[in-house]
Amino acid sequence: MSAFAEFDRERQEIDNLTGLGYTVAGIYEDLDGARVTFIRREPAGGPVELLLLTADARKHVTTLLVGRTRPVESIEAQA
Repeated sequence: MSAFAEFDRERQEIDNLTGLGYTVAGIYEDLDGARVTFIRREPAGGPVELLLLTADARKHVTTLLVGRTRPVESIEAQA
């Protein structure tokens, strides 16, 4: 399988889970890859774990995490 095909398969798995309402609950990286745990609050479901082997898929997950956070408003702007 080509490197792109492997990344595309992993990306589709990630996107399918996020499309079903799952969010990233944890990431554990080791020499085998990154184990990403997804959870869904409503309707409640058990955690799902994916083993991501490609660096591009790991970047995709972190992009989703960063995109989910909102910038903090500065204290000066609140005054």
